[in-house]
Amino acid sequence: MTLQQLEYIVAVDAHRHFVRAAESCGVTQSTLSSLIKKLEDELDVVIFDRNSHPVEPTLAGMQVISQAKVILYNSRQLQEMALTERQRVGGKLRMGITPTIAPYILPKMFSYLRKNYPEIIIRARELNRDEILLKLRKAELDMAIMSLAHKEDDLLEIPLYHEKLVAYVSPLDPLYQQAEINSHEIPRERLWELKQEICFQEQLPEFCDEDNSHKAVFESGCMAALVMIVDANGGYTVMPELHIPLLRETMQRNIRSLVNPVPTREVSLFVRKDYVREGMLNVIADAVKTIVPPEMLDEHISKYKIRL
Repeated sequence: MTLQQLEYIVAVDAHRHFVRAAESCGVTQSTLSSLIKKLEDELDVVIFDRNSHPVEPTLAGMQVISQAKVILYNSRQLQEMALTERQRVGGKLRMGITPTIAPYILPKMFSYLRKNYPEIIIRARELNRDEILLKLRKAELDMAIMSLAHKEDDLLEIPLYHEKLVAYVSPLDPLYQQAEINSHEIPRERLWELKQEICFQEQLPEFCDEDNSHKAVFESGCMAALVMIVDANGGYTVMPELHIPLLRETMQRNIRSLVNPVPTREVSLFVRKDYVREGMLNVIADAVKTIVPPEMLDEHISKYKIRL
């Protein structure tokens, strides 16, 4: 028994004619008749007296049709409820975000949501990527914002924006004299880096090895701390492009582009594949659009709404 079969018997009851009922359902008369006959065989009940003109339901058929209308009504109610849930933008939102993205997105996102969607209660946690993946899979997070080079087949990834990585160089370092820095020729021994689990390992894998015996090590998840270390000790560090506006104008003079190749990262929104709150996804995407410069936004997210 299917909802389609129930729709067909209700249509025949309404039109009292198999051909007109089939036309109203957008199928051929043979298809409609065949599926109604299968339903009658399954229920072991004759629903329509085909010898009468117009077609009339039998006494047993009237009871079946009456119940079919109730079932179809409840089905439509369920569909409407699901649609409402997909579009709902209120309630609690549990979000994970990596440390190399959080400072550039969260402050303005909180402001955007508080102003435009006060009914959303957001709980954001700064976590490394492995922790986020684990909590997403266990449904302990609703969604996450992070950068992954490798696709996760069991998660839905929605690209948000693309950003370059740049070097922040001390004026005391020889690299300071270069307008651009070749990514493959950076001296590893003068690099101050993020801790291993949040390093830009996909974009610059040679920067993220564990051999730090050549220098003092400060394992940090905070770009601001690394900038201060460079200012006090010399050398350089690598940072996301979105960190540049957070620097004072005098400090922005220490930024150098990385080239050959230009390292970039794709920042995406991740949810489980069974996530249904389409409206909430679009609210978060719209918030990101107000934060990230238009030229950095993913082309699809800048033009279209998210559809699940």
